[in-house]
Amino acid sequence: MPDGSVRVVGHGSRFRRSRRSELMIWWREIDRFLLALILMLVVIGCVAVAAASPASAQRLSTAKKSLGDLYFFWIHLRWVAVGLVAMFIASLLPKETARRGAILLAVAMIVALVLVPLVGSEVKGAKRWLWIGFSLQPSEFLKPGFAIALAWVLSWRLRDPKLPVIPITVAVMALVATLLMAQPDFGSTVLFGGVWFVLVLLSGLPFNRILWSMGAGLLGLVAAYLFYPNATNRIDSFISGGSEFDQVDLAMRTLLNGSWSGAGLWLGSRKNALPEAHTDYIFSVVGEEFGLIACAVIVLLYCAVALRVLMRLLDEDDLFTILAAAGLTAQLVGQAFINILVNLQLFPSKGMTLPLISYGGSSTIALLLGVGLLLAITRRNPYLSREKFDIADLVRK
Repeated sequence: MPDGSVRVVGHGSRFRRSRRSELMIWWREIDRFLLALILMLVVIGCVAVAAASPASAQRLSTAKKSLGDLYFFWIHLRWVAVGLVAMFIASLLPKETARRGAILLAVAMIVALVLVPLVGSEVKGAKRWLWIGFSLQPSEFLKPGFAIALAWVLSWRLRDPKLPVIPITVAVMALVATLLMAQPDFGSTVLFGGVWFVLVLLSGLPFNRILWSMGAGLLGLVAAYLFYPNATNRIDSFISGGSEFDQVDLAMRTLLNGSWSGAGLWLGSRKNALPEAHTDYIFSVVGEEFGLIACAVIVLLYCAVALRVLMRLLDEDDLFTILAAAGLTAQLVGQAFINILVNLQLFPSKGMTLPLISYGGSSTIALLLGVGLLLAITRRNPYLSREKFDIADLVRK
């Protein structure tokens, strides 16, 4: 065999060993328990979309185009596959690379939000999507970038306490809120505001500044109710009854129709009347077909995700890591509980999906990308604490 061919094989072998070594390092450093929780939610989501798909497909079928019962399920599987690849690639990134990539993503999506009112696609009276060969919802991809970008800005305080980090984050939040409310998208505005508040709360600011932040948030909600028709209509409809209340009431009755054990897969009847069974009200479909016990399992899984991240951060001393991980978790779990509270008739309808469970294109990919960034940021060497112990022991000796 010629010498050149032997060298090529050798390079290929070394490359394969290098890739295998990198994957082994990734597997040691990744939070495998958190990854397992996320994958459980994704699997439950696929089953839930399969349960809700017939109801939505029948409602959206027309005389010219009849959708198959599992139409949304098959499409959802494709988006989940793309999202899992994005999650895996993001989780491989070093922390600094993940931070830079997320900040660039946030900037790109803010620019996209500026373009949405000008050239965006309108669906049900709202412009939230851009057509770039496929339908892209910039606000969904902004979520992980927003949390990490704010965490980065707030972490500047450690280098120079005099830096105006709060005014900068307030300006960013105000810009994002303005762009979202122009669509209109009041639900996402509330979620972004909640993530901003969590990060400000955890950044170590003096208590009086935190009180000022809380006051500003409450003032913003009051102003939105008084001067922003979308918020006014949703809140009034929820309080006094109306189309929004009727949907939420129907979702609640659908949720309770399955009792504790559920009617069984594809055996639910009330779900057929839900307007967005496969997205906004999929939690109610789960309740009807799989029972309240299944709903409780979903709630516990979201709580477990939050607790797992908290436990991971207990001995973390890097402020950026703490804030970024907390922000990404607050975004994921906060959106989940807003959706669940809507289905329980405890919150006005927001048009917000149940993370990792509802059908979605942009939302599914963006959420799994955010999980990948969370896994990348919380990666750590499992032998680091042991090495620190050994060094301290040697010093004492």
